Amino acid sequence: MKTTVLRPVLDLEATGAKIKTLMKQRGITPRQLQGILDFPYVQTVYNWFAGKNMPTLDNLVALAHVLAVPMDDIIVTRLVEVDVAEDAEVLSA
Repeated sequence: MKTTVLRPVLDLEATGAKIKTLMKQRGITPRQLQGILDFPYVQTVYNWFAGKNMPTLDNLVALAHVLAVPMDDIIVTRLVEVDVAEDAEVLSA
């Protein structure tokens, strides 16, 4: 027998859109953020916008500081259903 649980996963595209929106609200350009975070290429920031990848944890901490928001306000998640076998251990929050 299986049990279905909900598991949060990162939504890369929605997170990228959120970063872009927050930057626009704060008047920070991708080039400025590139300089602040000391990236060799501005493409890193554009890849976030496109949902190709996520900021690393250290960059997320810096991004939250620069944007003056908690990290939770940057990251967007969605819930997916996962089937768990009855004999598997399920942890609840």
